[in-house]
Amino acid sequence: MSLFRTILFVAALAGIGTGLVGSAVHIFTTVPLILQAETFEGSGEAEAPAPAETATHEHAPGTAEHSHDADEWGPADGFERNAYTVLAMVLTGFGFGLLLVAASELAGGLTGWRQGVIWGLAGFAVFTLAPGLGLPPELPAMPAADLAARQVWWVGTAAATAAGLALIAFGRTPMLAILGVALIVAPQIIGAPQPASHESPIPESLHHSFVVATIVASFVFWSLLGGLAGWLRPRLATPGT
Repeated sequence: MSLFRTILFVAALAGIGTGLVGSAVHIFTTVPLILQAETFEGSGEAEAPAPAETATHEHAPGTAEHSHDADEWGPADGFERNAYTVLAMVLTGFGFGLLLVAASELAGGLTGWRQGVIWGLAGFAVFTLAPGLGLPPELPAMPAADLAARQVWWVGTAAATAAGLALIAFGRTPMLAILGVALIVAPQIIGAPQPASHESPIPESLHHSFVVATIVASFVFWSLLGGLAGWLRPRLATPGT
């Protein structure tokens, strides 16, 4: 029971700290790009309204995915939108913190911030780099494949990448390492679901800036989450855990 409390406290504190910093990074980097892209989305809808259809897209990590509809509610720009961003990032940090700390406990537990950063970089590879190769971050008004198909591929890619990294890091034989590499590569060979057309009113330069900003923000998020978890774990652990 004491180990469970340790995992919970470490994940909560690391997640809150990371969420606050991560939300500030997003507010000053990705959010302005999303707002700029939404001006293209609005103009596109004004020129070619389609009341029977809604467009789905992906925002930055910590920002809920949604579909745009003329009558649906959305947070107002400014304080309200930023407040929801902070809340989403804190909850995301706590959730991913639980995964990171629990997984590291299976390998003996984090002993310091350096080891935590390594685990954080592994999380960055699993949840950002690998899925992003097939499904890069998307802005509003960008075309996308079927949502369910994308979610299945994303989850499968993250799971395969995590398993592959575990086999490479903890496997005791070369064959396990080779199997790990195969697991990492397999989802990329299968390929992510793609839309029928990639035509979009979003300028390519804006999308490129958003992808770069999202990856950098995610790198900061995972590095900080792992580092904080690694620093907190030995300080909050009770003797005997």
